[in-house]
Amino acid sequence: MPNIIKSFLVGYDPINKSNTFVSGDYITGQITLELSQECKIQSLFVKLKGKAEVLWREYDGKTVITYHSKDKYFTIKQFVIQESQGNTVIPPGCHVYPFTFQIPAQELPSSFRGSCGKIVYRLEANLSRSMRKDSKAKAEFTLIHKENLDRELMTPQQDMTDKKMNLFTSGSVAMDVSIPKTAFLQGEDIKVVASVQNKSSRDIKLKYCLYRKYSYFASKKRKLETKDILKEEGEAIPQSAGQTVTKIITVPSTETASVLNCNIIKVEYRLRVHLDVKYASNPEIKFPIVILPALEGSDKQQSSDYSASGFEASSNSDFPEGASFLQNPAAPGVDGLPPSYETYDMYPSLNSSDRKS
Repeated sequence: MPNIIKSFLVGYDPINKSNTFVSGDYITGQITLELSQECKIQSLFVKLKGKAEVLWREYDGKTVITYHSKDKYFTIKQFVIQESQGNTVIPPGCHVYPFTFQIPAQELPSSFRGSCGKIVYRLEANLSRSMRKDSKAKAEFTLIHKENLDRELMTPQQDMTDKKMNLFTSGSVAMDVSIPKTAFLQGEDIKVVASVQNKSSRDIKLKYCLYRKYSYFASKKRKLETKDILKEEGEAIPQSAGQTVTKIITVPSTETASVLNCNIIKVEYRLRVHLDVKYASNPEIKFPIVILPALEGSDKQQSSDYSASGFEASSNSDFPEGASFLQNPAAPGVDGLPPSYETYDMYPSLNSSDRKS
């Protein structure tokens, strides 16, 4: 028996060059249904969904322990063809059904995918026929969270440490390090100023490391993954000398933005500055760093936009499940705005979880 449904896709229209959205944005798109012959349809609907989920397994001997948790942020549903007692007959050919949603204007974390968890926003279309398995299509879109640049994120950070040497190295070393703020855009420079006093018997070096921490939470358990993003070092500081060293550390433009407002997933960054002292433990200072997604426009425009944080744009376009179209026919009429959120089954917004150092 030939397949009546030749293709079934759902897609959306990008609203900017980076193909990203923020909470409160309208997202327009279309369902595309191509039929080889006449088809009777019970219902056709599309959902806008957002959720976070973590899953990992640990082994205790031969016992496998599974840790799983899920947070659902919202589910909004629109019918294109309402379910009724009879069937709707659709003629053969290609049919396009436009739709519009508004992303809930609530505190939503940025899109994210890691080895043990994800934060996903997507459109899901469902076509139901009598005595047939439902046809489904989906398309992911990227949402970014605009962080409020409060005083805490814009205040300079400064710390100092000192250490007395022993065994193979005598004397002491000390350093006083500062950076201009906490929050930096993807691709932005971090100016690190370090005043070093080397009163030891050996030359020492300043070393720098920007690293990230992925934390997944489930069943009161935390799974932590750390990775060094970049490492750099300065010139040697001779013994019995003092120097003030300025180093520019550039945040990689492709690095994932910080995620600090999700209950079950956190993406955090640290900048570690330490003195490399041979035959001794290295004194170090760590600064928390918040990475914000770079928005479109100039740095000045970005700063103003950040009364307000990304993720690489992604979409599920694997045929036949779904596609994210770069260009779609415009939805007919702007007066066909989506119904209010209260009309649909929505999940309450989540409170930000405590930040861990």
